[in-house]
Amino acid sequence: MDDRYSTRKLLVLRKLTRAIADHLRAQVREYLGTLSHLLRPRNVLGQFIQGGEKDNVPGADKAFKELQQMYATVAGNKPFNLAPELTSPIEIVSSALETSPVEYAHTAKSDKDSKSVAMTCPFIWVLSYAGFAPRRLRELFADRTRTGDQIQEFIIHALVMHLMISRMTSVTRMMNALHFPITSVRRDEFYGLPIPYVNSTVTTVRPPDAVIIESTEIAGTDAFEEVINLDEVTQLRDPFKERLIQIVKSHGDDLLPQET
Repeated sequence: MDDRYSTRKLLVLRKLTRAIADHLRAQVREYLGTLSHLLRPRNVLGQFIQGGEKDNVPGADKAFKELQQMYATVAGNKPFNLAPELTSPIEIVSSALETSPVEYAHTAKSDKDSKSVAMTCPFIWVLSYAGFAPRRLRELFADRTRTGDQIQEFIIHALVMHLMISRMTSVTRMMNALHFPITSVRRDEFYGLPIPYVNSTVTTVRPPDAVIIESTEIAGTDAFEEVINLDEVTQLRDPFKERLIQIVKSHGDDLLPQET
């Protein structure tokens, strides 16, 4: 067993990770709450949103064509099997923002055991419109009574969220400056849909599989949270400070005060 992840140390790391995760997520929610008005679909898609303003939004035609292309790329493929055409106006039933920790499946293996574990990355959050987090897609595919309209509704909301993130670069720049960069990731389990993630500049790590197996067996669960990467805490950089130093140096290396 790795000494860094003894039972006692792992308990401490878990408590620390959860405390920092609570702090970081509160910050993310506060920042996104302030910026949420910029991520309203009507700001980009304008008249192509059902019930939207009649006045044209500059660039809305191009944005909707981009949305149509993204939709056609994924909607007609398995397992969605929907008609690839997307007509306007589209209905957006929720424009409130929601964040949820990233989850993924991992098969932990040791010399004697193998176990499927539901892993959580507590410092990375899926950014979605409320009610349309990735777990909603899992629920739909698990529901035999689901309809094509429900699947289409999810796809549209996921693609519009991605479209807003890619076009509202002012939001991504501000979040990056606040140490919470936003990126879109395509994972196999979501069948090609781009899923926006809010990342923390401090990351977590997955302990060795033997540690995960032992811990989940003791806890009687098939779930495990990654733990904080403490090395990164002491190595955090300030991009704002570094950029200012670069500008100062471009005007003369001797302008900076000598460190004592």
